[in-house]
Amino acid sequence: MESKPFKHIHPYEPFLLEEATKLIVGTLPPPRFTMGDLKKEDVDFCYGSCNGMLWPILDRIFDLGLKYETTFEAISQRETFLRKHKIGVCDIVASAERTKIDASDLGMQNVELRDLVGYLKKYGNIHTILFMGGNSKNGPEYFFRKQLKEHNLKLDVVNDEVPRIHQFELPTDSNPMSVRAQSRTIKTISLTAPSGTANRAVGSLQAYKDLKTKDPKFNTLDFRVMQYRDFFMDSL
Repeated sequence: MESKPFKHIHPYEPFLLEEATKLIVGTLPPPRFTMGDLKKEDVDFCYGSCNGMLWPILDRIFDLGLKYETTFEAISQRETFLRKHKIGVCDIVASAERTKIDASDLGMQNVELRDLVGYLKKYGNIHTILFMGGNSKNGPEYFFRKQLKEHNLKLDVVNDEVPRIHQFELPTDSNPMSVRAQSRTIKTISLTAPSGTANRAVGSLQAYKDLKTKDPKFNTLDFRVMQYRDFFMDSL
């Protein structure tokens, strides 16, 4: 008898959508966050996995002095940073089923998505989406492209080099008598995923190889810090 698939439900609601000008968008945290079985170095918050790199990257960029532990103080530090810089978090996957309990995007089946386009229409301050990964299957950009297609929208290329940058025009009001603009431009940046599984992809990039040749101590975390800095500090 086959075992029942694990229902991987996102444990966190979207954060700070009302004030956000930028939006971090990924897929799902590791299953242990859904199961409530955290490690002592985990933080019970978005991207709080001790194996993830997003907060160590931001810690390096902004010199935040973050704690990496399952405490309210660690959560508060991250919330304070996001509020200060008006950065929201809204992962695009609401839930998925898994036959193997791991954090692989490719392992997600019967995926249910959050209505990210609907959130963007509702919260008009958001002008930039920071995808935690590219357009590979079951990645955040991959799912977002599917949602845009349902609305007869598409991403237009701004820069096709990693990290790839796109933009699209989002209709904001269907009322022809409205005095507001009928659409707004939203930019998307597909950052190298802040996970260990993306290290091989980083290692294959010529830009990384060139920097590694100049400085043998240069590593994949250093590369992400360099890449993320421009987009997180832009207009802050």
